[in-house]
Amino acid sequence: MPELPDIEAYVAALRNRAVGARLTGLRLQSPFVLRSVSPPVAEAHGRVLLGVSRLGKRLVMNLEGDLFLVLHLMIAGRLAWRSAGATLRGRSALAAFDFETGTLVLTEAGTKKRASLYLTAGKSALATHDPGGLEVLGSDLKSFEAALRARNHTLKRALTDPRILSGIGNAYSDEILHRARLSPFKRTGALEPEAVRALFAAARAVLAEWTERLAAEAQTTRSGFPVKVTAFRPEMAVHGKYRQPCPVCGAPVQRVVYAANEANYCPRCQTGGRILADRALSRLLKDDWPRTLEELEEVRR
Repeated sequence: MPELPDIEAYVAALRNRAVGARLTGLRLQSPFVLRSVSPPVAEAHGRVLLGVSRLGKRLVMNLEGDLFLVLHLMIAGRLAWRSAGATLRGRSALAAFDFETGTLVLTEAGTKKRASLYLTAGKSALATHDPGGLEVLGSDLKSFEAALRARNHTLKRALTDPRILSGIGNAYSDEILHRARLSPFKRTGALEPEAVRALFAAARAVLAEWTERLAAEAQTTRSGFPVKVTAFRPEMAVHGKYRQPCPVCGAPVQRVVYAANEANYCPRCQTGGRILADRALSRLLKDDWPRTLEELEEVRR
């Protein structure tokens, strides 16, 4: 799922291309992508785009007349900038936003179409799309700690819960926890003050660095628009790097798979050398489950 740095890259690129331009039309290739009925989508036609912003993991287009197009890309939704009036081709194409300066195309890979588009009128209606999580880059340590400790969750869950923190998902939570040298399953209620400070600093640094990196990367593309939006990047420390060496200590990165997600971590940097139990495999292996890096290496030999 595109997270804060990815959405911010889209926001910056779209601002440069469409703010001040008129939305001449909105074409829906898939009727299911539009989840609102009032106001009717035709109300957006002919309106000037006044601004583009991020709301959690949603992209918001502010049109004149106090109208807002709210786009949630979910897992596989992506955006591309095309020449004005670009044709929608293929099953992945869901919608086209035709501006005077070009066309923004919404696509979604796969058969499960989860991306959604809403047209809302007024800021109060827009606010209903905000899960309410804290914006880490705009907060201070005190606010961050209050949000984190409001519920006693694991750090992985707390970072990815949009009601607690805004814009962070599976990928960047792994990177933040690795930077902070904290276990993904440590409880927020058990965090020492120095751990909270480390997590706050890591979250701000990781999100800021990747936002800057992705914005710069977009500028190198032919269209100047983000092209490769993915949760798996070679520069990442642990996310998607199962069994690859940790860039800090060289230990093999481990993972815990649960539900539809997974947590990637370095046992040496984050868990004191302890291998965290994978629910499925640990139940299968029981007493044979390796609990340390040394036991893991012995099993693999």
